[in-house]
Amino acid sequence: MAQIDIVVGSVYGAAMLVAETLADELERKGHHCSLHEEARLTDIDPSRFLLLISATTGQGDIPPNLQPFATELADKAPWLKGLRYALIAMGDSSYTHFCGAGRHLDGLLQELGAAQVIPPLELDATLHDEPERVALGWLKSLLIPLSER
Repeated sequence: MAQIDIVVGSVYGAAMLVAETLADELERKGHHCSLHEEARLTDIDPSRFLLLISATTGQGDIPPNLQPFATELADKAPWLKGLRYALIAMGDSSYTHFCGAGRHLDGLLQELGAAQVIPPLELDATLHDEPERVALGWLKSLLIPLSER
């Protein structure tokens, strides 16, 4: 079973709820999850799988608890070939920079050579009152790539 680092950027708690719900389900399926609320670059190991879940704040900004991780990724620009990841971006489509934080992080990971295994999930707060339920549905498509390797 997979070793999974779940890195979460949350402002009001919805992204954390999604992360905890998915961690519980992944553990129930036999995977081992480590949840990182204050992630640093050293928390990421390319031999493990990365599940990145990020809310968006302000004008498409990365949440404060995830900003140090994003800054390290951008400044140190480590080559991440071999790192497999999936991403959930959360936002509100009534704002100009919908899911801006997740989209930015996704682009950065790809620039650094990480491999996205399934298309990102974008959760819209105007449509999804219970984003964790939508994320559980999306998780089903992630289970097959998790078993590969």
